[in-house]
Amino acid sequence: MKIRKRFYLKKKKLKEVKEKLGDYSKIITPKSKVELLETDMNDILLVDGNPDIMMIDDMPFPTLKGALQTEITSKYVVVDMGAVKFVIKGANIMSPGITEADPTITEGELVIIVDENHRKPLATGRSLISGPEMVENREGKAVESLHYIGDDIWNLEI
Repeated sequence: MKIRKRFYLKKKKLKEVKEKLGDYSKIITPKSKVELLETDMNDILLVDGNPDIMMIDDMPFPTLKGALQTEITSKYVVVDMGAVKFVIKGANIMSPGITEADPTITEGELVIIVDENHRKPLATGRSLISGPEMVENREGKAVESLHYIGDDIWNLEI
């Protein structure tokens, strides 16, 4: 991943980002220093030097490191333990591996994929179907993987 620009966010832009983050806005504390990294992939927001938020289609969403710092209460998909080894390698999430999903998820939304035992984040992705459909369906893709453990964003060091 190549970094093109790096600069601190202005207060107005930071306020917009926090509003768009919704439930995950707690990642940015009032004393946080937030920088924007413009990269050749998705732009990354560094919160106190950590890559905690990524910009996907101008929408902020927590990276896995950011999700680890907060309680995951919305926009989540729970996968069974058999799917974990595939998910952490970047595979798309298939409906048969999903045991639970936030019922408010609609098609095209960004979601966090967690394991069923520990509820720890494994990946983030874009939903291809609604939350209830993910659980009901017995075949087909449910979530397109965008960021997973071990990828360039996870390994980013500044």
